[in-house]
Amino acid sequence: MEDNSPDVEVEEEKGRISTEEEEEGPAIGIDLGTTYSCVGVWQPQHARVEIITNDLGNRTTPSWVAFTDVERHIGESAQNQAAMNPSNTIFDVKRLIGRKFGDEIVQNDIKQWPFKVIAGPDSGCGEKPMIAVTYKGEEKQFAAEEISSMILQKMKSIAEAYLGKQVRKAVITVPSYFNDAQRQSTKDAGVIAGLDVLRIINEPTSAAIAYGLDKKGTVSGSGDSAVKNILVFDLGGGTFDVSIVKMEEDVFEVKAVNGDTHLGGGDFNNRMVSHFVAEFEKKHKKNISEDARALGRLRAACERAKRVLSSATETSINIDCLFEGIDFSSNITRALFDKMNLDCLKIVWCQLRSA
Repeated sequence: MEDNSPDVEVEEEKGRISTEEEEEGPAIGIDLGTTYSCVGVWQPQHARVEIITNDLGNRTTPSWVAFTDVERHIGESAQNQAAMNPSNTIFDVKRLIGRKFGDEIVQNDIKQWPFKVIAGPDSGCGEKPMIAVTYKGEEKQFAAEEISSMILQKMKSIAEAYLGKQVRKAVITVPSYFNDAQRQSTKDAGVIAGLDVLRIINEPTSAAIAYGLDKKGTVSGSGDSAVKNILVFDLGGGTFDVSIVKMEEDVFEVKAVNGDTHLGGGDFNNRMVSHFVAEFEKKHKKNISEDARALGRLRAACERAKRVLSSATETSINIDCLFEGIDFSSNITRALFDKMNLDCLKIVWCQLRSA
């Protein structure tokens, strides 16, 4: 009689491996954005990527981290308490990652932020920027990678809550114009977050792949596999990417890339903030540029106004007790908004043409 026990052992081993893989959960995709982040997972039963909602039901989570005397906040809770705790509420950290403290871009950004950024240890090729906060009554310093890892941990936990499984593997997107240092720092943030980063992929490329998967089999609209050239335009909160991607069946070839790693919606907000700071000083002979709380409230109002101007030609800003008990009200038109951001819009147009 033939002994089949080795085969049985092999089958049992296969079953055990399969069970372990199922418990671990699939790889996830994370879009680590300047202002918002999101996480998705491939759903084979639906043949599409599912963008996972957070505990508040939102598909995107603010890339904000805040520190208080009691706890740490990430996402909406961090953003919501920013006005009361501006110096310990961190945002735009993607603009610091992989950069040196002495970079001109970093020095310009520091002037806009209510939180403190200081020079850290010199690694031999420049001092690393460190974010200084007060957390649970103690002074703490965090590198951009550490703050980013907290956001990635949040994305990881959102995915785990949805899947009911532990997640270890992830693909993280970055702007196509990120340099090697910025890409490596993003990968380091993933490792700190407890993730096995399978790949760092360009944001426009990931968008083209998602489009291709969604349109698979109907690329030309008639069910054939025609070749298509796709323009991917991504003007985010802090970075701008434009790419031309050639798509043929399951093959994606990036033909051209262009963009700016330091141009996005945050820059449009900052222009409006500067405009209203100057207007407040002209009206009331008071400078609010050194008051972090007042600037934070004004910045939030400017972002809301910017969104309104997407569909309206004019909107107003009304803030009670903005500074020293003074209320502030003003109007802004879409034409004025366009004018104050004309140089930024020209960059977008030039990058589109060159791509």
